[in-house]
Amino acid sequence: MNRRSVLQSIPALALLGAQAFAQPIGDAVYELQMCTAYPGRLNDLLTRFRLHTMSLFERHGMKNIAYWTVIDPIGNQPTLVYILAHASRAAADVSWKAFQADPEWQKVKSDSEGKGPLVSNVQSLFMKPTDFSPLRP
Repeated sequence: MNRRSVLQSIPALALLGAQAFAQPIGDAVYELQMCTAYPGRLNDLLTRFRLHTMSLFERHGMKNIAYWTVIDPIGNQPTLVYILAHASRAAADVSWKAFQADPEWQKVKSDSEGKGPLVSNVQSLFMKPTDFSPLRP
């Protein structure tokens, strides 16, 4: 097999790498969310994201970029931090409204909060990269 056939057999998107998908185009924005979980509920929150929330975000036009848990939480409060990408700030508003109204999300949220709410506080920041920012997923 020659080099050309090998290269043609690799999907073009795989050659771009993850960074290409994180780069905003035009009015695109990133949203940083910080969700403080109630004590003892972080694993339940992570499970809800892993099994349901991430795919629901994608369904409503929000691109999952990355997720983290905080190693040294402030005030010993477990926190999930994540970044989403949106086509624009206005698109983010539309996506969030659709997500909140989605019957599947409402059921997932209700089912996962049978023992009480998972999150005590949510902070959200919308960001645009600077012209000198090396974007890295």
